[in-house]
Amino acid sequence: MALQDIRQRSGYLFLAVMLGLVLLISAQVNSRSGVPVRESLTSGIFSEVQRVLSGGVSGVRRLWSGYVGLRNLRAENEELKRQLAAAEIASQEQRALADRARGLEKMLELRDRVNLRTTAAEIIGAAAMPDFRTLTIDKGTRDGLGPDMAVIAPAGVVGRLVAPSARSAKVQLLIDRNAAAGAIVERTRAQGVVVGGGNERLQMQYVSEASDIAVGDVVVTSGIDGIYPKGFIIGRVETVEKNGPAFKRIVVKPAVDFSQLEEVLVVLTPTPAKEAAAGVSE
Repeated sequence: MALQDIRQRSGYLFLAVMLGLVLLISAQVNSRSGVPVRESLTSGIFSEVQRVLSGGVSGVRRLWSGYVGLRNLRAENEELKRQLAAAEIASQEQRALADRARGLEKMLELRDRVNLRTTAAEIIGAAAMPDFRTLTIDKGTRDGLGPDMAVIAPAGVVGRLVAPSARSAKVQLLIDRNAAAGAIVERTRAQGVVVGGGNERLQMQYVSEASDIAVGDVVVTSGIDGIYPKGFIIGRVETVEKNGPAFKRIVVKPAVDFSQLEEVLVVLTPTPAKEAAAGVSE
């Protein structure tokens, strides 16, 4: 038994010596590239580890860059939206100013065209109830305004002043239920009275059945009511119907779009009929 143990120990020692020699030799042997085999193996292992780690770091870096870029893109998008909104507001303001300038230009042209003394006024309010078609202007008695003064616009007749105060006045529109004006058909000189109906149309009443009236005829003020100067446009004939044996029923579309009014002219010069009435009363 002792001899057998000695042989086994000798064999183990021999294997250990041989393994050591192999390792020692491999440490001295170079690969084809001139690098020792051990270093080559170690370098390959570490290179693979570095490659994996580098790929992971690059992925994280790309992910972070994408996140930062997305945040920046969103911020730029919000800034562009803000700039676009500001540009749209500025554009609307410019259009409003241009519209206002065109409106004032037309008012000045009307003032220069008519041989009447007038004063310009801005509309500052409107009646809330449709049955009472009125507007409020920013001029009153301190500006020389009084009851029953005619109010006109570049398109035509607007209405008359009622109950003016010191700093403002109410305008009864021609389409109000209680409004009326002497009228004449421009083409045939047929006369009648235009009255309001509370809606967006007028009726021309007391026109003889024998009168020549056609759709599209222009209706103007006759001046006989003592309020409106003669010859100002009221509107155009929209329909003509027979209304009994003696008169026609005529619907007139106003020349003025009352919903779009912003400025008006108040006529300060009294009509000849009003001057004549004032002379008689004196």
